[in-house]
Amino acid sequence: MNSSAQKASRKWPYSGFGSAAAAIMVTAVTALMLLCVQIEPAAARRHSQNLWGDLFGEPRPRPRPRPRRAAALPPSIPLPKSRPADAPVTEPEKPAAAKPAPVAIEGLAKQATPPLPKPRPADAPVTEPEKPAAKPAPAATDKPAEQATSPPAPPPPSACRLALTDAIAIAPSIPDIKGPGECGGEDLVRLETVVLPDKRRVSVKPAAILRCAMASEIVDWIRIDMAPLATSLGSAVSDLDNLDSFECRGRNGIAGAKMSEHGRANALDVHDLKLASGQSISFTDRAVPREVRERVLHSMCARFTTVLGPGSDGYHEDHIHLDLMERHNNYKICQWNVWDPLPQIAPLLPAERPEEAPPRELAAKSDAAKSDAAKSDAAKPDAAKAGAAKSDASEPATDATKPPIKKRRQNRRF
Repeated sequence: MNSSAQKASRKWPYSGFGSAAAAIMVTAVTALMLLCVQIEPAAARRHSQNLWGDLFGEPRPRPRPRPRRAAALPPSIPLPKSRPADAPVTEPEKPAAAKPAPVAIEGLAKQATPPLPKPRPADAPVTEPEKPAAKPAPAATDKPAEQATSPPAPPPPSACRLALTDAIAIAPSIPDIKGPGECGGEDLVRLETVVLPDKRRVSVKPAAILRCAMASEIVDWIRIDMAPLATSLGSAVSDLDNLDSFECRGRNGIAGAKMSEHGRANALDVHDLKLASGQSISFTDRAVPREVRERVLHSMCARFTTVLGPGSDGYHEDHIHLDLMERHNNYKICQWNVWDPLPQIAPLLPAERPEEAPPRELAAKSDAAKSDAAKSDAAKPDAAKAGAAKSDASEPATDATKPPIKKRRQNRRF
């Protein structure tokens, strides 16, 4: 395709006007640029730096604080005037402390020559010199010694100990026992006496070393159960026979066995109760009425978790074992066979000869006559038996000629 200026003028007839308009626009842009140059350069630079930050949300940098300029000194400071030549010369003053005070000098002179004491009169009493008082050692050195010698503070009393007062029992507390091995216990007491509701006292002989809970249960058993039983028998309880309380050993005294509750001060072996009338309730004696022993059995099994007596294991045939051993689901063991009283047996020795009996000689003769009569009576049956045998022999043996009859066996079922 060919083009020329003529063709162009033909195609755009207003080309001259377009060039003029372009020149005007260039002139306007130039003027605007000149106007923008008159803006403060610092403001223009700050605006150009933050242009992209404004577009993308970047924070603007904080301007640095300008250092403060020192205040300008006055242009001229007045100088001091020169000293005149005829001015008097002044000497520098000395410090007052360097000059000693006259009063101090007199005091020092008096101290240098103290006055002598007056001579002691001849009739003055003789006084002994006072001994210096011993200074106590500092408190800091006493504390370690006190801590080394003083025992640890005892724990506060338990609820059982507070309830076991002198009004119901005489049971002083004793220190805890620890060892050997598993033996020992805490909150221990020495049960010496049980005080009944009517102020009578039941002695525990010998005194039992028990845990407070076990001692409290023994006290309630005597006060609530045994005292009414003794009253029904027409007397009162006076003593409790203690066979064994605390003893570090295995069960049934067997070496190597499991630890017994006696080794934990949680068991008591009792034999009987002594009454004020002189009688006693022996728990294993068959001579004691069965009803009384059964009443004791029921009271023990209701209070203690373990009761072992005659018929239990062969080790408690002559006493009763009581303890408060804890088991799963509060399981209790009560094994005590209350045997019936023994039957009365005839005496082995003959009875004594009564006074109205005849002399020995007459008795011997009468005994001989009786023996002869007995012999004659015995001979008569023998003769009768012999005659009967002869009559049987004279008769023909009819049974021997008969054939034997076979008997049928009968099955007996039981």
